[in-house]
Amino acid sequence: MPVDDLPETFHVTNDEQLRAVSNLTRHRIMAVLRFEPATITHIAERLGLAKGSSSYHVRLLERAGLIKVVRTRKVRGVTERYYAMAARSIVLPHPGEGAPDVLMRHAVADLEAAPLEQERHVRMAHLRLTEEQFAELGARLQALADEYQQLSDPSLPDASLVFALFHPARPEQGQKDGK
Repeated sequence: MPVDDLPETFHVTNDEQLRAVSNLTRHRIMAVLRFEPATITHIAERLGLAKGSSSYHVRLLERAGLIKVVRTRKVRGVTERYYAMAARSIVLPHPGEGAPDVLMRHAVADLEAAPLEQERHVRMAHLRLTEEQFAELGARLQALADEYQQLSDPSLPDASLVFALFHPARPEQGQKDGK
């Protein structure tokens, strides 16, 4: 299947898939495959992994259905496999109450690992919004992310955009729960 013919979304629905995306190394492998197919060797080089480790993580992602082989070729008698994402985007289930948000944990880990000399834009704002304003802001953020995702060019340097718009727990809720 050509990469252009990928389904729009893949919904993570079972424990095997959730375990696969919960690992930071596998999250980074999927980021490599986001724009173009790659071999185990290319993935290993790009992420600074041993080929064996890269192969292990790719097998788990493939078994979970999150990535797939999109092309093969023979190189000196060995079949080289090119892997790509199984869909353009992956939809994770909402974490249960008090459970960690996998996507945000990966985003923080990637931010902490990013070179300090590179430009970055990180901001947290505490807002007081009506439900209508809250919904409008969420839709605008999503539209902006979608717009720039359409402009993405695989030949350009990687950039990550993460946003979270949510209603925080009230202080009295956190105290009751012992947090």
